[in-house]
Amino acid sequence: MAHPASVSVGFISLGCSKNVVDAQVMAGFLLDAGICLAPSPETADVVIVNTCAFIGDAREEAAAAILKACRHKAAGGCRGVVVTGCMAQRYGTRLRASFPDVDAFAGVDELDRIASIVRRVAAGERGVVAVSAAPSRLYNPTRPALSFSGGPFAWLKIAEGCDHVCGFCAIPGIRGKFRSRSVDDLMAEARALLGAGARELNVVAQDTTAYGRDRGEREGLAALLRALDTLDGRFWIRVLYGYPASLSDALLETVAASRKVCRYFDVPVQHSHPDMLRAMLRADTAKPVAALAARIRNAVPDAVLRTTCLVGYPGEKESHFEHLLAYLEEARFDHVGVFVYSPEEGTAACRLGDLPSPQAAEDRRRRLMLAQRRIVDRKRRERIGVTADALLIRPGRALRGRASWEARLERQAPDVDGVTRVVGVPAGSRPGDWARVTLTGGRNYDLHAVADNGARVCAAPRMRPTPGQR
Repeated sequence: MAHPASVSVGFISLGCSKNVVDAQVMAGFLLDAGICLAPSPETADVVIVNTCAFIGDAREEAAAAILKACRHKAAGGCRGVVVTGCMAQRYGTRLRASFPDVDAFAGVDELDRIASIVRRVAAGERGVVAVSAAPSRLYNPTRPALSFSGGPFAWLKIAEGCDHVCGFCAIPGIRGKFRSRSVDDLMAEARALLGAGARELNVVAQDTTAYGRDRGEREGLAALLRALDTLDGRFWIRVLYGYPASLSDALLETVAASRKVCRYFDVPVQHSHPDMLRAMLRADTAKPVAALAARIRNAVPDAVLRTTCLVGYPGEKESHFEHLLAYLEEARFDHVGVFVYSPEEGTAACRLGDLPSPQAAEDRRRRLMLAQRRIVDRKRRERIGVTADALLIRPGRALRGRASWEARLERQAPDVDGVTRVVGVPAGSRPGDWARVTLTGGRNYDLHAVADNGARVCAAPRMRPTPGQR
């Protein structure tokens, strides 16, 4: 067996962007300890499966990835498998019975111990469990320029944990109380990411609008955005995961006045009916949700709105659902995600009865998505002929026989909002370049565009590839 110092690690990171950031932080600790990142998980000595446990589908995906990694190890493909992230934190030692071939489990408070854990596994140790009872730590990346985004954009995680007690959500029990990183640390990380070639900083947390509240700051997020807006260079700042009751006038004014903050608001409403919001322990959002779309568009007329909805929650009647359907049709959100309620151990909703049937819940999800599809189709037709700046992500498949690029507009967040396929991009363009485009149509949730006059607005430096993650 090779000496543990020569061990290599590959990541399989599942779930949300915040989990990807945790993988990046762990990668920094590994590199600092002299452990290298493999070109891919398949070529690594130790595979880390960084898991999500938010809903049942996420746990099923995590279980499949863990079992696949264990089969890879059994076939001689690697020396060890380490499971990290929310699933390890949530279930701890209980996972050992379900996954006996996993060599180590590490929770969300143990990121700085990952190098030691990997070395122990590489040396042949088995049954390692490092999971704290109540997560309370907050990590700054040791290598802030390290990004696993796979493109000219990066995730800037501004806080950890959550103080809300939503009836359906297990995250506070997994991640602990809300705690904010400092502005100085975030500014330093942002500069490093931009210096490494990022052209979009996506600000993320369990609730970005709560930033600074744990330190007694009422408008912490607005202040942070104003600071980020002063950084040099051309880039976007996009804020994700806001809470309806915390969307302040000061924040709206900050976005409206900024140079670089996208006029993009991601505010999950979950439902529109006051009865359902009370049942979800989100009664404080009932009034803000009712006025949300109109209020944002009044303050920021060109705003793009994204939300998510939860159907099939205990006690949801057809009348509640019809209220939600009418709400979405009136609000005309630009992007909507719809999820079916998943009972979660340890949450308040698990104690509630009157659960809609799986068939009824799925039918409601389908009807909401059909209604939203009609809204998207209308909005897409309305935008034909509109010009916009596009961030080039990567060369894409041919579009009507012409070479195209996959790009995103200010109105499109990574991974969730579709892409814009651009033809006529000049030869020699690179990921991270900007192009001025005219929209020509689209299909499904993607847009089509042509580059104006074949000219680039701004060329980006070459991105440095990051190995070891998928």
